[in-house]
Amino acid sequence: MRVYDCSTARIASVVRNYEGVRRKHAIGEMVRAIRIDAPEVIASFGEDAAVIEHGDEVLLLAADGIWSRLMEADPYWAGYCSVLVNIHDIAAMGGKPLAMVDVLSISDPSIQKEVLAGMHDASLQFGVPIVGGHLHPDTPYSVIDVAILGIAPRDAVIYSHTARDGDAIMIAIDLDGRVHPSCALNWDSVTMKSADEVRAQVRLMQELGGAHLVTAGKDISNPGMIGTLGMLLEMSGKGAVVELERLPRPDLAANYMTFEQWIRIYPGMGFVFTVPEENTGEIRSRFAGVGMSAAVVGSVDSSRKLQIVYAGEGSSVFDFYKNGIMRLFSDDGS
Repeated sequence: MRVYDCSTARIASVVRNYEGVRRKHAIGEMVRAIRIDAPEVIASFGEDAAVIEHGDEVLLLAADGIWSRLMEADPYWAGYCSVLVNIHDIAAMGGKPLAMVDVLSISDPSIQKEVLAGMHDASLQFGVPIVGGHLHPDTPYSVIDVAILGIAPRDAVIYSHTARDGDAIMIAIDLDGRVHPSCALNWDSVTMKSADEVRAQVRLMQELGGAHLVTAGKDISNPGMIGTLGMLLEMSGKGAVVELERLPRPDLAANYMTFEQWIRIYPGMGFVFTVPEENTGEIRSRFAGVGMSAAVVGSVDSSRKLQIVYAGEGSSVFDFYKNGIMRLFSDDGS
């Protein structure tokens, strides 16, 4: 049975031209305009969170904003996601999320009420408090941005730039969910779960970092699973071949979803890793223990190209020699 009914060239184009990917292109130019060296900063742009010296531990600092179209479609879900995406960023680094602050700009008091309710519920569910922020009342638009602080042991951080040739590529997703009714490109596997369940999934990421079971990782964000893998490979100066039939996925037909939709979707809990081959079985087992499906989907190489294959057919999605996703580096990779 075929996973999908179009060519790999079509899938490659869908990923490459997806707005969630194209919106990342401006990052490199912005970084070059504002970046300065700081001795206390171990890692910053291109990682899911900045890594900052803090004795035997490190501080993890990240921020994320929510697309205005989601605020307009479902303010409650936008508020919930503003917390969720930031917790993802700290979890992806192998860290423990500590606290958040927000900047809320509101044009409609009814939107404000719903956004705050979503933020409160997510904060309570994940056990990460919102401790301050800033309010812009009476603006001509409604936007929510959140920043988060986390902490991790210095030697347990999971970076994006440390993938190695020959590593297996694993994708882990909680498939027990639904397409969110307000956003066809959001897979909600969290709102129906208990606090214990979602917190166990976040803690597992800390355990993976502490056990040194993975070489690199990122949370699956707006570019989708293949786009997020591309960002990791770009940071690491690597390439990969991904077998599409291996991608973890729910019953697409039962969820009224196409494969093209699934590969662009933002999951309620999902991560991409590079892993030494000998660790893949243990990682699969650990994710199964917290209700997530983890699968080996390909391998890392030195090509600096991300290629997808299916049923004997292959296509290039990204050629990092020509153009990256975030475009943080020059053509020679420096």
